[in-house]
Amino acid sequence: MGKDVFEVTINCIKLIVVFLMMVQAVPILVWLERRGSAFIQNRFGPNRVGPLGLVQLLADAVKFLFKEEFFPENGTKFLYYAAPVVALVPATLAYCAIPLGHPLQYGEYLFRLQGFDVNVGIVYVLGVSGLAAYAILLAGFGSGNKYSLLGALRASAQIISYELALGLSIVGIILLYGTFNLNEMVAMQQGPLSFSFRGHEILVSWLPNWGIFYQPLGFVLFFASIFAESNRLPFDLAEGEAELVAGFHVEYGGFKMLLFFIGEYGHMMVGSGLLATFYMGGYGIPYITNQALWQTFMDWTQDGQLAHILVSAATFAMFSFKLALCLWFFVQVRWTLPRFRYDQLMDLGWKTMLPWALFNVIATALFIFVAHG
Repeated sequence: MGKDVFEVTINCIKLIVVFLMMVQAVPILVWLERRGSAFIQNRFGPNRVGPLGLVQLLADAVKFLFKEEFFPENGTKFLYYAAPVVALVPATLAYCAIPLGHPLQYGEYLFRLQGFDVNVGIVYVLGVSGLAAYAILLAGFGSGNKYSLLGALRASAQIISYELALGLSIVGIILLYGTFNLNEMVAMQQGPLSFSFRGHEILVSWLPNWGIFYQPLGFVLFFASIFAESNRLPFDLAEGEAELVAGFHVEYGGFKMLLFFIGEYGHMMVGSGLLATFYMGGYGIPYITNQALWQTFMDWTQDGQLAHILVSAATFAMFSFKLALCLWFFVQVRWTLPRFRYDQLMDLGWKTMLPWALFNVIATALFIFVAHG
């Protein structure tokens, strides 16, 4: 946590700030989704309450907080109330481990722009975010409702199916960078595209040194898998309203439903953050190393401490832009593609994505062997 009281205090504040950032981003994402869907469908969306309908978010929050509490007659009380909490916690813990910007050097202290730095960041994030399946199972079983139970069974089978492809798609990135640490992965993606092949240095100056150019197939597989992991269209069979009313959270309303919303959008943010970190250079600015950026700010301000602050601010802004871009794709896909049939969904996971993920791992390992052999 830190070597003295000041560092411990700052690190505790960081945890709270990252959590609040994630929670406060959810209403904005809801507004973006409603406005985005309206734009796609050629209608207005929320536009009456406040400028551009932004105050509608506050009205919705008040509605969620003050709606009447209820408990289903055939439900199991402990499981029913535990599910929304379990839905929120894994997303929060996983998001706290994602680096949001270049570490801030303040005197003798080095503060990382993330909730906490885990040396095996990939293992931690995948392990923690995988716990979200338990929230769906608890909600489905604890509600005592056949629609909820069917939705929970669908979701658990779906998550298990696509976690294999998701995990294997990341193995190629781990082989390339040789580390589980997310900060080290970001550092290796700085500057223009360059790599070593059998003793020769190859430089492609017009491309950034991002993972997507080394792992295009892994990027596609990971991109599709995070949709399935977060139960978003076209993979939202767990809450298909045409046949299951609302799926695993059909018996939830008010504040408990709000926690499910925050959990879902939190997992979208985790998936988008990992996508940006693995394949889009993380918080790095394309073509520019962080040292070169610091030197530019240093020449401009003639103040080393202020230059460090500006580097952290600039890289945080870049990561936020990449995160927002990935989140917009979630919205775009939801309102563009139709829902899969359930057998199509399972076939895609087991018969298409899993074999391609295995192929990607083998091809990456062979390329590394040939390049450095």
